[in-house]
Amino acid sequence: MSNLPNPTNPPASAQLFSFMLNIVLFGPPGAGKGTQSQKLIAQYNLVHLSTGDLLRAQIAEGTELGIQAKKLMDEGLLVPDAVVIGMIGSALENNPQAGGFIFDGFPRTVAQAESLDRLMAEHNTHIGCMIALEVQEEELVTRLLERGKTSNRPDDQDETKIRRRVKVYNTETAQVAGYYATQNKFHALNGIGPIDSIFGQICGLIDQHQTVKPETPAAATKEVKA
Repeated sequence: MSNLPNPTNPPASAQLFSFMLNIVLFGPPGAGKGTQSQKLIAQYNLVHLSTGDLLRAQIAEGTELGIQAKKLMDEGLLVPDAVVIGMIGSALENNPQAGGFIFDGFPRTVAQAESLDRLMAEHNTHIGCMIALEVQEEELVTRLLERGKTSNRPDDQDETKIRRRVKVYNTETAQVAGYYATQNKFHALNGIGPIDSIFGQICGLIDQHQTVKPETPAAATKEVKA
């Protein structure tokens, strides 16, 4: 990085974060998102961020955020966005040498997307693009029922539950997709086809965004609300 521009007195982490590639990857259950995530992680040296994994890790480590989250979860309450964003911020700080981050199934609401943009701006970086793998519902049902034969997951073995999961995903994604579409960052890809072919299309989109200098969204200039 010695040949890169050096702004006046920038924080060391800011110099690293500014060149990160950050992707929001969405896909309904059974779309192959997990497979593509692993390939993207290897290709671009990304760190995988799943809010579920972050919550479990923070709770296991007994951090302040983890204690807050566990207390709420034990009471049957949802973990507030501010706590989740705090965990993501910790993950960013703990991985300054990463090539970037791949956000798995997050953000799920426009409010979360706005908070994530503000957080990334604070770290002198941004979301490069949101990519959503699209697969018809009947194909998803077929895939998940087949997966359920070996996964031992109850929600992969019940067609009613599968269709409910797909419906919830579609409802959530529509809102977030619209948010990133206004920033020209949303892309939908056909999730049916050879794995390597789909991966090549994803890489093409990512590489296209890497050549364009992003505009900072207005929301990113606002202070994160607790």
